[in-house]
Amino acid sequence: MHVAKRKQTKNERMATMKQHSEQYDIIITNGRVIDPETGLDAVRNVGINGEKIAAVTQDPIQGKETIDAKGHVVCPGFIDMHFHNTGYAFGQKLALRDGVTTPMELEFGIYPVKPWYEAMAGKSRTNYGASVGSIPIRETIFNPDLDEQYHGYFILDVLHPDKTKTTMKWSKEHATSEQIVQFERMMEEGLQQGSVGVGHAAGYMVDGCSQQEAMIVQKMAGKYGQSSFVHARFSSQMPPTSGLLAFFEMMAPQEVYGGGIVFQHASAQALRDTIPALELFDAAREKGIQVIGEIYPYDYGASIVGADYLVPDNYGPNMGRDYKDIIVISDLEPLTKERYDEIMKTAPLTPAMFYNAQEEDVVKGLAHPSSVVGSDAFAYTDRKTGEIALDWDTPFDSVNGHPRGAGTHARILSWTRERKLDIPLSLAVSKMTYMIAKYLEDNGVPQMADKGRIQEGKDADITIFDPETVQDNATMQDGGLPSSGIPYVLVNGTVMVRNSETVDDVFPGKPIHGTGKIA
Repeated sequence: MHVAKRKQTKNERMATMKQHSEQYDIIITNGRVIDPETGLDAVRNVGINGEKIAAVTQDPIQGKETIDAKGHVVCPGFIDMHFHNTGYAFGQKLALRDGVTTPMELEFGIYPVKPWYEAMAGKSRTNYGASVGSIPIRETIFNPDLDEQYHGYFILDVLHPDKTKTTMKWSKEHATSEQIVQFERMMEEGLQQGSVGVGHAAGYMVDGCSQQEAMIVQKMAGKYGQSSFVHARFSSQMPPTSGLLAFFEMMAPQEVYGGGIVFQHASAQALRDTIPALELFDAAREKGIQVIGEIYPYDYGASIVGADYLVPDNYGPNMGRDYKDIIVISDLEPLTKERYDEIMKTAPLTPAMFYNAQEEDVVKGLAHPSSVVGSDAFAYTDRKTGEIALDWDTPFDSVNGHPRGAGTHARILSWTRERKLDIPLSLAVSKMTYMIAKYLEDNGVPQMADKGRIQEGKDADITIFDPETVQDNATMQDGGLPSSGIPYVLVNGTVMVRNSETVDDVFPGKPIHGTGKIA
């Protein structure tokens, strides 16, 4: 049956004519536009005015600057909830080269919140946000000698113990009843100051942090209608301290208090139980409970040698690993028992990489329809000096560190192309953009309603990649090598990667905040 095409009204014709004649600040032409929310996956032209997308159309458009995206995918800028390099210029540079426009520190978190955001204002090349974290709160409570110069960004504290007087008290100390009250008050203060939920890395304080503190984390998330971002207490596939049990610890108070939960690097906690864990989260969401699992595309992680989950009694039997599976980042040498014992006595904050889940479980977890992607990007160290790589001009090939900080998102795309990760490209993009934005939007971060989409009126955070060549290049030996095949990245309408080169001395990044209001 033939259906006559509806004629445009006069107003529609005039609007189309105006759109054709308007000159946009930037236009992206001939690209394959993927918008995960609407399902759009077709060649379109995109017009940008200021910080916003102003047009997504099949019709020709004009602009002051043109980016020809023929043969490339034009998609929302990648969002990373698990990026410990958020506050470092070098970390942001690697993020941009990997297509990430919004990296956030949501697992460890920060304290105090307000000064951290104030310090980042006008100085960030990417969007930025942070949770209020149970670890920095605990260190503030237990360590009165902590240097306030570094207060707030706990990762910097940990990596500069000689300067900041950071200790491991946050990991081992047991809170008194008075300190529990203080813990809750400080956490609520952070939420009121606009933190993106609550960070709770219980896996680093297995024997120190109480279940009461875990309960308070979720109580506060529920009270403010936000999410907790959790490194669960156990990394194990063996009873009784399995990764699943660690998930139950947070999901039980969630049932009472509400709020969301992101279980970060879930495969590193659940190991061979990754799929049952994701199925548990799916069943919870069917009942209206906000919980998702995040996974990175590596079978090894990065941390400090003194992390609770690397204690031999846990790492060996519970994760099926040995000392040799822990590699010191500074010299890339596997540990022996003797060296492990020495480091634990003299420098337990030494950065290391360690094998965790089997790759087949990682791939299965990433292919699961509801999982999302997060890098867990950690700081890099200079090979010669051992100092933390902070500066924008740090050479990519001069550092040691886990490659996930440079290549997570390109790795997902290349695995999709190679069918190692057998999911549609549009779903891979959604796992790194819309699914994350929507989750955060639904859990007290209203700004995210304008991110993770390629639609008129949304933020012009845009990543352009070549689906045939996009590739992660970072390896365990060369962890800072940037991704390739991502020639253009825009942050709030500003080109930050042009022809695969980052743009210097431009700071279009905007803060991402929670509402700071009781739900």
